[in-house]
Amino acid sequence: MFFDAMDLAATFVFAISGATRGVRKQLDLFGVLVVAWLAGVAGGLARDLLIGAVPPAAIVDWRYLAATAAAGLLGFFASDIIERLRTPVLLFDAAGLCLFAVTGTEKALLYGLSPLMAAMLGTVTCIGGGVARDLLTLQVPTVLRSELYAVAALAGAGTISLGFWAGWPMLPTAVAGAGICLFLRLMSIYRGWRLPVAVTRHKFYPETD
Repeated sequence: MFFDAMDLAATFVFAISGATRGVRKQLDLFGVLVVAWLAGVAGGLARDLLIGAVPPAAIVDWRYLAATAAAGLLGFFASDIIERLRTPVLLFDAAGLCLFAVTGTEKALLYGLSPLMAAMLGTVTCIGGGVARDLLTLQVPTVLRSELYAVAALAGAGTISLGFWAGWPMLPTAVAGAGICLFLRLMSIYRGWRLPVAVTRHKFYPETD
């Protein structure tokens, strides 16, 4: 029940971020609902398919559709209220990121993956929804830019995998992993923490025939 609650909560907040982005892009109600659904479930779908949990929970469990639909409707009809929050898409995205770091990694561990691969699958769970949301709204995915996004997800998922390998209690480990992920993501948003960006020293010219 605890796992299901966290997974549904992560799905909801990611779907809110998708709905908010859809409203900003002036999509109609159907478009907002589609972006909300994909933002909420894309990471979980990828995780379940990769670990062999088929059919994926987001397809067979009606609660995931209900959560994303509720988030989409809330984002569409209450967009003015949500926009009053500071950087609402980024904040909801950060919340979903840390929750999916926990649920994605723990589900991979339950299916017998090694701690290292479970951390990788936890990261995939985290970034899948954001990538789907950004691509649908014609934006370069956040994970491909210099912001601490995938790194924050990997740090959270890695902490949970390390705790599992070391035999630490589940709940404190989950809280620590989610906290590290959220801290890094918020520092990227508010303090400008970034990864190094490649710098070219030579000027490139277009090829000519």
